[in-house]
Amino acid sequence: MKAYVFPGQGAQYKGMGKELFEEFPELVSRGDKILGYSIKELCLEDPESKLGFTEYTQPALYTVNALTYLKKRKETQESPDFVAGHSLGEYNALHAAGAFDFETGLKLVKKRGELMGQARGGGMAAVIGLKEKEISHILQAEGLSQIDIANYNCPSQIVISGPKEAILQAKTVFEGNSEVKLFSILNVSGAFHSRYMKDSGELFEQFLKDFEFGELKVPVISNVSARPYKQNELKANLIKQITHSVRWTDTIRLLLGLGEIAFEEIGIGRTLTGLIRHIKAEAEPIRIDRDEYKEYFMQKETDKKDENFSNECSDTGKDNGENKSATDITYASLGSEEFKRDYNLRYAYVTGAMYRGVSSKDMVVRMGKAGMLGFLGTGGLSLEEVEASINYIQKNLSQGQAYGMNFLYDPNNPEKEERIIDLYFKYQVKVIEASAFMGITPALVRYKAKGLLRNEKGDIESTNKIIAKISRPEVAEAFMSPAPVRIIDRLLNEGKITASEAEMLQSVPVANDLCVEADSGGHTDCGVTYTLLPAIIKLRDEMMEKFRYKRKIHIGAAGGIGTPEAAGASFILGADFIVTGSINQCTVEAGTSEAVKELLQQMNVQDTDYAPAGDMFEFGAKVQVLKKGLFFPARANKLYDLYRQFNSIDEIDSKTKDQIQERYFKRSFDSIYEELKNYYSPEEISKAEKNPKNKMAMIFKWYFHYSTKSALAGDADSKVDYQVHCGPALGAFNQWIKGTKYEPWKNRHVDEIALLMLGETAAFLNNRFRLLKA
Repeated sequence: MKAYVFPGQGAQYKGMGKELFEEFPELVSRGDKILGYSIKELCLEDPESKLGFTEYTQPALYTVNALTYLKKRKETQESPDFVAGHSLGEYNALHAAGAFDFETGLKLVKKRGELMGQARGGGMAAVIGLKEKEISHILQAEGLSQIDIANYNCPSQIVISGPKEAILQAKTVFEGNSEVKLFSILNVSGAFHSRYMKDSGELFEQFLKDFEFGELKVPVISNVSARPYKQNELKANLIKQITHSVRWTDTIRLLLGLGEIAFEEIGIGRTLTGLIRHIKAEAEPIRIDRDEYKEYFMQKETDKKDENFSNECSDTGKDNGENKSATDITYASLGSEEFKRDYNLRYAYVTGAMYRGVSSKDMVVRMGKAGMLGFLGTGGLSLEEVEASINYIQKNLSQGQAYGMNFLYDPNNPEKEERIIDLYFKYQVKVIEASAFMGITPALVRYKAKGLLRNEKGDIESTNKIIAKISRPEVAEAFMSPAPVRIIDRLLNEGKITASEAEMLQSVPVANDLCVEADSGGHTDCGVTYTLLPAIIKLRDEMMEKFRYKRKIHIGAAGGIGTPEAAGASFILGADFIVTGSINQCTVEAGTSEAVKELLQQMNVQDTDYAPAGDMFEFGAKVQVLKKGLFFPARANKLYDLYRQFNSIDEIDSKTKDQIQERYFKRSFDSIYEELKNYYSPEEISKAEKNPKNKMAMIFKWYFHYSTKSALAGDADSKVDYQVHCGPALGAFNQWIKGTKYEPWKNRHVDEIALLMLGETAAFLNNRFRLLKA
């Protein structure tokens, strides 16, 4: 069986329905006459920014949903077995079932939107993490009886509605509850689906008196009762819908109780698809008996089919356990509990650092406030910029929320490593992400040493935590081993660590935990998660046994995580936590230009390439970058090929040199070198003067700095030379959220997409386990 479900208010976005208006010009014209304005212009251009106002949102969504349905019917010539809609979407369900034609439905929705849009002084908020009974208990215990439950979206996502001041009071109460994953106040003017909409309901009742409805040809599940519409209840249900709760969870549970059923979301986005996954994972079907089935659904079946259905769906009221999911996975249960405790997290979700503050201070703060861990991208920033960001983060995360700083390997400048570690000591930064390291350095060991102490039991505890990003087993082994004795002895002789610290260093691994970075944006060894992660987990177990560590080294997964399926695969393979990168670069909080975000928003999984890493140019290290619409990957690889082939710029043929200076650099080699003298130390310049190959590398590396700087600034004249570190995960993410409110990057907030990812991952895994068990 097949059920069509239609989304409601909240799914709208500018540009929706782009491909539909030209296909149904006559209906669109009739719609314009009813509304008194151009519905196409409102949906596609929204020149007066009215699309977000209820009186305009509802007609717009109804129209696009209806046209989507008509297009579906035209293409497939199929009818669904059942229909349902969330709030406003119920009007589309009734239209699809034959209760009224397109124009009549639009008139009803226009009036409904006007009446609801006139509501003032109310508010609504989504509560994620608690069940209905828990929310009702809290409202009663806290004296918030003026608040109603408006939407039962899924068992763990409830929307409350009431006076604005009561909603604000509830915010304080619910945010103080450790079980609440998110309390989000919705951008509405009224207390929809509550007792406070009584006046709107009465006015709508008067309006409905002039309408007559046709016979339902397809069963419609009601928001109000979570039961099929009866023909004589049409008007009453539409009136009640304004003041009553949207019982979406029970609507889906009822449909699930009818047997094998495929849901298809018709209209804007995939919000309902996600909710249905959660309902399947978190709730049991509602069973109804044969008589009720026959009365409501008018199903014509043989006696044998009736008997089979009666046996399968009888309302026994008993739970034999056969329909329970194989697991009870939730947002918070994903990943390692010990890892979350160690870092004071609600969720085993981390946002990795991205160069030059692309993973910005605002990104870190939003992640910390949401109970997750974000790392500031310090690579390429000055010490002053890093210090300012630390001050900002610590000011905004003053309640002990988690945050971390990136610590990037700098083989050419170990003194810089020492300076940034000193800065972290100054501000008591307790978590760092060690990135791109090929071995252990003194700065890392010193940071580790200064955080070691013995507790009352004599066990060693580490207050300075290192999460090392690795993609090679030999580097992983180095980080999971105690610090090299030669480095410990050197630091001890230089007076940089104490004898006690030197002794403790020999009993603990350098890194507290590891993040296995497979194919991704930035530095990568092109690893594959399915082979690399199990290998590192096995190595971890061997190292734990070899050194008899008391605390488990947790292993996280990064690279390629852009969809719930990818995140789920990582957890199934044994990841204790996941780290996302590329998908966060295309969010409001990302510290890059809007021009870059516009490019990233349009990319697909095939739109990346490998290029030399500017900071490790001479070593031949690679980074993965965006290639769609850009020349940077080809030009960067050309420069590296020339560096390998020749010992100096003078050896390169004139034509190639002219091409590089005129097209790539838009400057002469000499002018670049003169500029570089202001940035490099006299020792480095002297070395370049003596060794032409070093000088060539220095000049070529300028292009990498220039291309990064151009991208961050959004320099339109240098667009083709943008260097944008990015992996295919973002392309997969773009495809996943296509058609939803998250499609435009301006609607993507890093914490919101993280919670979306976790929620959908839990639902995906529950569904897969149920299917595998079956």
